[in-house]
Amino acid sequence: MTEIKQPNSRFCFVCGLENAVGLHLHFFETAPGQVEASFVPSENYQGYPGVLHGGVVGALIDEVSGRAHMGSDPQSPRFMYTAKLEVRYRRNVPVGRKLTIIGKARESKGRRAVAWGGIYDAETGDLLAEGTTTLVEIPAGALERSRLAELGWKVYPQ
Repeated sequence: MTEIKQPNSRFCFVCGLENAVGLHLHFFETAPGQVEASFVPSENYQGYPGVLHGGVVGALIDEVSGRAHMGSDPQSPRFMYTAKLEVRYRRNVPVGRKLTIIGKARESKGRRAVAWGGIYDAETGDLLAEGTTTLVEIPAGALERSRLAELGWKVYPQ
């Protein structure tokens, strides 16, 4: 399976590599319309002791879902806003344990799209949380694409 590394930003909470309190995730396109990341959350992101905060779980699903429709070309990403996010918390998501986060593109029509995201225990394969996201493309001209690298959107070495 060929993995294509997606770009990161500087300050995004989930993927921003210069965000001192961020998660610093790296995402890889594992198939067209499918992305994956690995993550071991620290205690800094817990809600209840030993359990990842539900808002962070939602942020992970939001990010991976949007990235499923983004594509792998860092010069021409499909940037989208989240219009609706529905999360189903199946089990407590632990801190200090390796997680696999997967996003899959579903339908896409015009400027709107739907995607699914899931968080799995990397060791057991158990689905811990999942969600469906409705996304809307950022309007043309809202982001100066010629300045993406200057703004910090690029593929960084790991």
